[in-house]
Amino acid sequence: MLFNTSEKILESSLLSNPTELASYGNRVLKASEKLISTLVKPTDTNYSVSFTLAAVEGKVFMVGPNITLEKVSQLEMKNSSVDIDLIGIAKNNNETRSAAVAFMSYNTMENLLKPDFFNTSNDTVKTMMSTVISATLPKTTNTKLTKPVNFTFKHIREFNPSGSLFCVYWNISEWIVDGCSVLKTNSSYTVCSCDHLSTFALIMQTSHSPESTSQLDLLNLVCVIVGLVFFSLALLSFTYCRWSPRVNNVARINICISLLLAHLLFLLTQQFLSVIRPQQVLCAVISGLLHFLFLSGFVWMFIEAVMLFICVKNLSQISSRKREVLSSGILCVIGYLVALAVVGVSAGLVHEGYGSEHCWIKMDKAFIWSFLGPVCVILALNMILFICIVITLNSTLTKLNAEVSQMKQTKIMAFKTLAQFVVLGCPWILGFFTNGSKVLEILFLILNSQQGTFIFLIYCVLNNEVRQQYRKFFRCLCCAKEH
Repeated sequence: MLFNTSEKILESSLLSNPTELASYGNRVLKASEKLISTLVKPTDTNYSVSFTLAAVEGKVFMVGPNITLEKVSQLEMKNSSVDIDLIGIAKNNNETRSAAVAFMSYNTMENLLKPDFFNTSNDTVKTMMSTVISATLPKTTNTKLTKPVNFTFKHIREFNPSGSLFCVYWNISEWIVDGCSVLKTNSSYTVCSCDHLSTFALIMQTSHSPESTSQLDLLNLVCVIVGLVFFSLALLSFTYCRWSPRVNNVARINICISLLLAHLLFLLTQQFLSVIRPQQVLCAVISGLLHFLFLSGFVWMFIEAVMLFICVKNLSQISSRKREVLSSGILCVIGYLVALAVVGVSAGLVHEGYGSEHCWIKMDKAFIWSFLGPVCVILALNMILFICIVITLNSTLTKLNAEVSQMKQTKIMAFKTLAQFVVLGCPWILGFFTNGSKVLEILFLILNSQQGTFIFLIYCVLNNEVRQQYRKFFRCLCCAKEH
């Protein structure tokens, strides 16, 4: 009677204030949990009871000290099910050696606990893809879980392949994702894994303007492919062209290698995401590898900034004495070992932090800072070094080239400054300010996908020695065709 009365109140409710909706929803949840806990009765083996009403479905399963089952099967309802290690929880209750789980599925609770309470970007549409469910351990002394709990949600609305699915739980006033993740999904259902019990739901987030999103995806695809081409051309130039012994290209080569592999892997992953995402282990491995490749790319950008600063400070390329200190072997150890150490520690401490919806680092539990933290430090140092390089170089060129045409010098200086700004990764700072701004998002996408292009232009196209070698190569090629 009480459940059905709550349903009628829910249907006729004219509440519109978010605070009132959340408050009433919390009261309904608490009352429901108290009501269903009265169905828990002591048992020596196992016992279950279930009910189905218009407003809610409920099921209670109890186990006692003399249970003969090795595992409790899934507790199933019309649109959802739960898989919980209830026997393991009972064994941890040393005094009673018993436990009970109460599982409820609310058919219209989304009218109160709306998907809009999921506080993410405002430029998206949130859709409740499942019924709201609740799982508790009533009249159980030790409620600590022995294993994560898996919930299977049947989709109650049409599945949008371009949307992002989130397993969320209700935290008094909002839906949050902490401690929950998607194990696998298809067009019909989604399996969520959570490390605690609460009230759960499945929310899909989609863009307001699918046309704009598709255009942005196309621009991203084109920019990344162009960047990959120029990364490859730069690597070929560094490998096959003859360079002055005073020039140390080790940082530039490894920037190209790291970012080429990172962008290529990320591009392939996103193109085949529907195939990769259900394979949770593969998805986690890919996200860990991306973490390593992008981080190593940033470490190499920092090494390049330091070497460039030393070069400009000494008004020449690094001397042979310095090259012994900064040998290629030592630089490679620094460039890759730092990134490997960060990824290793991160994976060791929070191994479940890898394998998000897009096979990247998960945003919950602040694990994303295992990537953003080192990146912020490197970007800050690179910005400082870049400013010092520009000031020093400008002062030096003004003194040395007093008779050279200032207009020509200014144009070349301006272009090289912009290009070096991109090469050192400084435009990645835009990533912290792109929220809601399409212009900044497009600028961020273009600049950071074209690091290979600017490396090729500065160190290959604008290098006289390299240009001469290219001319000889093309002449030989033309001669070979004529013969």
